[in-house]
Amino acid sequence: MQFKWNYKPPTPEEKEAAEELAVKIGTSPILAMLLIRRGITTESAAKRFFRPQLADLIDPFLMKDMDVAVDRLNDAMGRKERILVYGDYDVDGCTAVALVYKFLQQFYSNIDYYIPNRYDKDDGFGITKAGLEYAQETGAKLVIVLDIGIKEHDRILAAKNLGIDFIICDHHQVHYEEKNGQYHFTLPDAVAVLDPKRPDDPYPFKELCACGIGFKFMQAFAKNNGIPFSRLIPLLDFCAVSIAADIVPVMDYDKEREINPPVQENRILAFHGLKQLNINPSIGLKAIIDICGLSGREISMSDIVFKIGPRINASGRIMDKKEDTNASNKEMRGGRESVDLLIERDFPTALRKARQINQYNELRKEEDKIMTDEANQIVSKLESQKHQSSIVLYNEHWKKGIIGIVASRLAETYYRPTVVLTRDLTRDENLAVGTARSAAGFNIYAAVEHCRELLENFGGHTYAAGLTMKWENVKKFKAMFQKYVEEHIQPNQKEAILNVDAQIDFRDIKSKRLYNDLKRFAPFGLGNEKPLFCTVGVYDFGTSKVVGREQEHIKLELVDSKSSHVMNGIAFGQSAAARYIKSKRSFDIVYTIEENIYKHGSVQLQIEDIREAEDEVPAQ
Repeated sequence: MQFKWNYKPPTPEEKEAAEELAVKIGTSPILAMLLIRRGITTESAAKRFFRPQLADLIDPFLMKDMDVAVDRLNDAMGRKERILVYGDYDVDGCTAVALVYKFLQQFYSNIDYYIPNRYDKDDGFGITKAGLEYAQETGAKLVIVLDIGIKEHDRILAAKNLGIDFIICDHHQVHYEEKNGQYHFTLPDAVAVLDPKRPDDPYPFKELCACGIGFKFMQAFAKNNGIPFSRLIPLLDFCAVSIAADIVPVMDYDKEREINPPVQENRILAFHGLKQLNINPSIGLKAIIDICGLSGREISMSDIVFKIGPRINASGRIMDKKEDTNASNKEMRGGRESVDLLIERDFPTALRKARQINQYNELRKEEDKIMTDEANQIVSKLESQKHQSSIVLYNEHWKKGIIGIVASRLAETYYRPTVVLTRDLTRDENLAVGTARSAAGFNIYAAVEHCRELLENFGGHTYAAGLTMKWENVKKFKAMFQKYVEEHIQPNQKEAILNVDAQIDFRDIKSKRLYNDLKRFAPFGLGNEKPLFCTVGVYDFGTSKVVGREQEHIKLELVDSKSSHVMNGIAFGQSAAARYIKSKRSFDIVYTIEENIYKHGSVQLQIEDIREAEDEVPAQ
């Protein structure tokens, strides 16, 4: 991939502000500039950033309908009604269900949970026929639904007619209907709808995941009932897992909306959730940590994204081992197995369940590789004919549990908005189900919404969306979607861009202080990405070499012209640059600064890109 380097040198005003802030908080101007660029310009804001406090969480009752939701939950408990906690089969849904169920179970026993099965013909995504039947058969009078529901008008109305109330906890975009040439948002006829993305919701932080909304609901319930906040702290590890895996912003900083300093509710939840995950994780997560080989090391948001999250997702992605689409929900447990694990209290049992979902993950990886290879071959053929601003692929034999992963990989590889579709053979072969993934900040939800006349159902947010349509509409959708993208995508959203935070020399990282200061910026995520640095005019010390099973990586030992200090680095998948590096000519690098786990106490550069030397990094 050819990256474009985007570096904006600091203005004189920014330099002055950074120097002043550096003195006040006792750090280097480099680190202070990173804070300035994140909208953190005062000493007090910097202290809140570096030391996130649970006391700074937003009052949950500022969220629209929160008081109504708490009252209805209290009434259900007072009347001894059956409560069903119902969620989506992905990481966000499963962790949200586990969090709400575990917390309420401490105070109330007449409670159950339900996760729909992706491959059951009567079940699948959302509030389903099978899900409503389960609620009715088990006598549920109140359903708390998480990560779904914001567009489920018909199902919730049907439930209401059956005497079943719903509290919706969702973080997706609301439904809009056209009236007299204008669009107006509509909400399902639920008792309460908790969704900060409601246009009428004044809640200051809009980017909570469903697990975060579930946490806020339980926070409000605890506050209303005099339950100490400390009872909620053991559940924060679920929040950290969900925030990382669902890739929601950890900070909300938008100069146009004058959010300054940024709202940091997800950062607070993730910070303390990671602390809980590392010190005293729930038994189910501890079993996953053991299976992942993460025991004994500090777990980061990246570990969740690449190791913990995929395993929680796996049971909902892989079809029942019997491949029996007519099996009952008990036999085809799907995502429910992940919730079973997350709420488990016995560690040996949890370890056995974790091994089972690890097997699902191995199957998922095999199917993922096959489908991704097939998708890449199709894109390569299309590229030889005509370049498109987006990618829309469909194959009726692809597994619908895997298409989301394939869409993500294609969006990352080709840097374009991507939709991957397959025929819904397990439910209705006349329907196509699909998933959309964004690239470079393009609003993928708006592009999908533009095609609403061809869709049976859709939902999501800026970065990802799901959709369903008649199979006969797939080609029309592809043309309409690609036309919208072509007309609305910005030039910088078509390129693979590395946003460089600062241009520094090796002498700036000679000691470990810079790395230790950078660790204070964690947890990293959307809105608070790991800082990228650039150093220009570096040279091979003479000992760099190609490594890896297929000789695809470069292990580097580098020097620059400002010091004699040798820096170690690793460049994954960039062996093509080895010949130039060994030519003893200078080159420029963009990298993150990481701890070298093989040499305790030292740091190394994880090099993202290498190119021939220029006098300075050009600003975009």
